[in-house]
Amino acid sequence: MSVTPKDILNKNKNLDKRVNVEDINLENVTIDDLKFNGNNYEKYINLVSLLENISACQISDAYKGISHRSGTIKSIKPINNLKVWGSIFTVETTSDDWGTSALAIDAADDGDILFFKVDDDEKAIWGELASTSAKNNGIKATVIYGSVRDLDALLYMDYPIFASNFVPNAGLALGLGTLNQPIEIEDNNICPGDFFFGDETGIIVIPKKLFSRVMISALEVKLAESVIVDKLDSGMTLAQITGLK
Repeated sequence: MSVTPKDILNKNKNLDKRVNVEDINLENVTIDDLKFNGNNYEKYINLVSLLENISACQISDAYKGISHRSGTIKSIKPINNLKVWGSIFTVETTSDDWGTSALAIDAADDGDILFFKVDDDEKAIWGELASTSAKNNGIKATVIYGSVRDLDALLYMDYPIFASNFVPNAGLALGLGTLNQPIEIEDNNICPGDFFFGDETGIIVIPKKLFSRVMISALEVKLAESVIVDKLDSGMTLAQITGLK
């Protein structure tokens, strides 16, 4: 399925249109094309068509081939197993201060991913109320190097959460953290505007400057794996396909 001139003329009505993986065209795509701006319809549709059909594993493989790094932060795990991607809005605070979470929700742009660095995981800085507020404000997801709470609600909310831990207790509404400044987590330097992808397996962070290259490589990984799956379905074994026997 390809994007037609009619689609472009009716772009405001066709944002749900998708392109078959083998027909995806990522020429001149940038991280800005993660959001539809009224003029980037074809790039947006092709990029979303890719991201809906790939995994954190495939993006990690693509990033490793370019940078020799995995892009993962192993201690941060999916809480409710929802896939999400977007541009990162960074936040840094202490576990005593959930008030900075409220400030971040108001400061971030529509479609952003909130990414928190917290000094420890002794207290939760995020829960049901923050998730509800963030979703209502157009935030796509929250990622926390620290703790969340209210799992009884978060597990069933249509709002992606990734965190290092969960506890029932919280701090105070202090609002003393920093917003949208570079942070460092487990030797990973994360800057505002970097790319985030998370799914059931884990999370990937890609520097903004490498986004286009990684997406093109991720498409190649996806297509190559599709060929392998076809061969497996035809009766070949993985050892035969990889030349091990």
